[in-house]
Amino acid sequence: PMIFDKYDRIVFAGDSVTEMGSQNPVGEGLFDSLGFGYVRMVENLLMSVYPEYNIRVTNSGIGGNTSRDLLNRWERDVLNLNPDWVSIMIGINDVWRQFDSPAITSSQVMPEEYEENLRRMLDSLRGKVKGVFLLTPYYMEPCREDWMRARMEDYVAVCHRLAAEYGAILVDLQATFDEYFKYRHSSFVAWDRIHPNQIGATIIAREFLKHCDFDYDHIPKK
Repeated sequence: PMIFDKYDRIVFAGDSVTEMGSQNPVGEGLFDSLGFGYVRMVENLLMSVYPEYNIRVTNSGIGGNTSRDLLNRWERDVLNLNPDWVSIMIGINDVWRQFDSPAITSSQVMPEEYEENLRRMLDSLRGKVKGVFLLTPYYMEPCREDWMRARMEDYVAVCHRLAAEYGAILVDLQATFDEYFKYRHSSFVAWDRIHPNQIGATIIAREFLKHCDFDYDHIPKK
């Protein structure tokens, strides 16, 4: 069976890759309030394949957020929503600002602070939720010698380490995209190597659901 129970609430916390046009600070429900990224794809699949579950999907992504920014709004946009499950995907901007705004050091989040920020998020969820998903940040660059791609490895490694320590469900999106780029160039799914198009969003959603024992052939039962 799938890991979720009926009427579970999943809160997806993150940056622009999570937000993708959703309502701010929290999006859910009718029309396009969930945005058009991987969170919407996850809901599409859950609602179409498991209609009897009535799972509540909530988008708490805000564009431009670093892990520091997410931590600052964590109580309001995650804890106060009383989630059953929390998905965290953060870190892309922690790395990106080191390269697109190198002189503005105050907006950059180094690996040590990144790890501490994630620890504080994970500590706050202990004993309060059924489970936590830790989705690694990524840079869609096949050349691993690229400066930003190499730097991203430090942040992916933090996620691996903390997922093991806290018993979180690790979703290694860097590895997922690395595998995809054996077949397609990164511009096919994200021209700026960060913000996925609909194909990229589908790749993320499918990888997320792989870790949920999601069965595409599920037959609903009343």
